[in-house]
Amino acid sequence: MGTNSTARGARRRTVIAAGSLAIVGALALAACSSSGKSATGDVGLTFMNQSRGQEAALTQLAKQYTTKTGVKITIDTPGPVDYLPKLQAKAQSRSMPDIYSSFDATQMAPFYKAGWAMDLSAQLNAGWSKNFSPAVLTMSTFKEGNNLGVKPGVYAVHWETQTYGLLINPALTGMSAKKPPATTAAFIDALAASNGGKFSIAASQTPNFIQAVASNWLTDAEIEATLNGKSTWKQDGWRNAFQFLVDLKKAGVIANNSIPGGQDDHPNVESSFFTKKMGAIFDAAPGVSVGLRTNPEFEDYFSTGLPKAPGSVHEPRSPGIPGKGAVINPRGDHPEQALAFVKWLTEPAQQAVFAKVARILPSNPELLAGADIPDQLAGFAAGVKGMQVMSTTFKPDVITAIRAESQRLVLGEATVDDVLAKIQAAQDRTS
Repeated sequence: MGTNSTARGARRRTVIAAGSLAIVGALALAACSSSGKSATGDVGLTFMNQSRGQEAALTQLAKQYTTKTGVKITIDTPGPVDYLPKLQAKAQSRSMPDIYSSFDATQMAPFYKAGWAMDLSAQLNAGWSKNFSPAVLTMSTFKEGNNLGVKPGVYAVHWETQTYGLLINPALTGMSAKKPPATTAAFIDALAASNGGKFSIAASQTPNFIQAVASNWLTDAEIEATLNGKSTWKQDGWRNAFQFLVDLKKAGVIANNSIPGGQDDHPNVESSFFTKKMGAIFDAAPGVSVGLRTNPEFEDYFSTGLPKAPGSVHEPRSPGIPGKGAVINPRGDHPEQALAFVKWLTEPAQQAVFAKVARILPSNPELLAGADIPDQLAGFAAGVKGMQVMSTTFKPDVITAIRAESQRLVLGEATVDDVLAKIQAAQDRTS
């Protein structure tokens, strides 16, 4: 999904995300050994697509582009669970696709460092940037000294803006889209008073959840400083964010009194919501497109940002990340034609197709401001204006620690102090 995208294939993707010397070395060796053949004869491009949610829109646009230019586009969609392992295998066998889906920065960094991604900075500076909001461009840029060790540049472009929040079923929770819960306490109270309405969050989504809740007390600069290892995880903002998980558990509103983990944790959580078994979940905007495929007849639900926490200092803000998009393989047979296709995909007319068919939030600022946003996306769209904008992301060890420690916290196996100490130790190992 979307973004939410970090949820799937967690165990296998951790191997890639860790950026181990063995994997990066293997990818780099494969990149150096690429054939680099020149374009001859009829041009055919392969786009390896991670998201099933955008597959229909991407296929429709690919056919349109073939009719327009004669360039044949093959869409290969292995699915979100198998995408990264297959991409790694492609890199190691020197058979990388011409274009492939962008993913979160932590997962994609080994491919960028191995030379499997074209730096698009010059193209963007030459006028292409007009198709994207400044926030999406900022979040797509690797700056000098970034904490993932990627050479400065822009290696992916995105036709989706992704924010996070809550999906809520009014029938199960008694909550209303016209008057969503104003505070975290009101959210807990409404769930507790409902007839069986429960809340669920996948372990793989807990880093985004904690980052969103912590924004009640921390500025973007303070959050970024923590992710860069310059500030401590033991600040009150992070402490209060993890305490919210404890409060949910004490109120008895977390489904099964646990946070589901494992390879398919996020798809399973989304499925429980869209099959109307779960009252509320934490999700990203791409979850709406998942719902369209899972249960297209179910539309009586709404999205909203995380509500304000009692005693907060700031308005809560969703983490913002670039969503669906593309990376161009500079060592492919037809890099110039691949670049031309991706540029075409990001034009407003094509972004509008993605928005309509796949129900995603576009990255073009004019489209986002004037688009006919479905009710189910309205809460996510409202979160774009104030979303957290930073080029820094979690280090792999920190992601692993937050996921594991959030589960231990809800199971009663650790205190908030224990959790913060473990996460700080993970940060210290990689900073």
